[in-house]
Amino acid sequence: MGGAHGAGAGTPEQEELAARFEAQRAELTRLAHGMLGSLAEAEDAVQEAWFRLARHGGAGIANPAAWLRTVLSRICLDSLRARAARPEEPSGGPLPDDVWCDGAPGREGGRGPEDEAVLVEAVGRALLVVLERLGPAERVAFVLHDLFAVPFEGIAPVVDRTPAAAKKLASRARARVRGTGPVPERAGQRRLVEAFLAAAREGDLDGLLAVLAPDVVRRSDPAAVPEGAALSARGARKVAGETLVLARRSRFAAPALVNGGVGVVVAPRGRLLLALTFTFTPGGTGATGATGVTGGGRGSEGAGGYAVGDAERTAGAFAERIAGYEVIADPARLAALELAVPVE
Repeated sequence: MGGAHGAGAGTPEQEELAARFEAQRAELTRLAHGMLGSLAEAEDAVQEAWFRLARHGGAGIANPAAWLRTVLSRICLDSLRARAARPEEPSGGPLPDDVWCDGAPGREGGRGPEDEAVLVEAVGRALLVVLERLGPAERVAFVLHDLFAVPFEGIAPVVDRTPAAAKKLASRARARVRGTGPVPERAGQRRLVEAFLAAAREGDLDGLLAVLAPDVVRRSDPAAVPEGAALSARGARKVAGETLVLARRSRFAAPALVNGGVGVVVAPRGRLLLALTFTFTPGGTGATGATGVTGGGRGSEGAGGYAVGDAERTAGAFAERIAGYEVIADPARLAALELAVPVE
């Protein structure tokens, strides 16, 4: 990918225009990534926005930042519509090893996996996964308003709606992102799942044993396990050991609401590959013991910012345990899941 200067800047006016564009490039890339979910596609969209600005020349543009944002948003909307018209059908076979590299290969003049990982974390893996379920206009309206605070008067011309209609688009998207229906008492279950992910990332066998019920059962779709591996396992030590073998996947995992319950999405580059659904042992209304998850101290940090300390990972630390979980990898099953982002 070339920079703005590679698009023919040469005269003082062109150099000034290119410099003004470069000052906006990082923010434009963040915007395009939120809409498209791919760094490579985002950079292509940003570069197309530059080409359009260069052809225009900048004369008469009172607010270059707003002009670029509008043009870029329309480019992204067209890309989303084209993508929706030709959805890709995953094979459903075993997952290749290279999917566990977070980010696309670096391109000349572009950025690499580390940059995409930063963008994914900035938006949130679970949110990127849920955004993929929205219609193109809904996604653009939601990202512009909820993530970039663009007023509906500025969104309306992008999506070819009135401001009131643009507001309805964003509202519908927000309802899908947050989920609908009654919300059960699940804060404690989320902390339990946070602790599970933290222990998996850290390679902490004791931490996993502390959150798993002694007779926990793990079930998996065939594509989620290595070829020839058992599709189910029982017992805390066996399940914990298997979890550690596949620990690298936990780098790409984030809590989510899956079919209305606390679950996990595993999404390298923000693209959903696996989902985990959990069942829990009885434990009142779902609250964990007060010492199960703390706000500080030594230990690993979960996706929600909870620090799970070594001292707290003891056999009696949690009022509930994970009684079982299922790893879903079949494309048809993934597509049928109801996904939402947990409200902090």
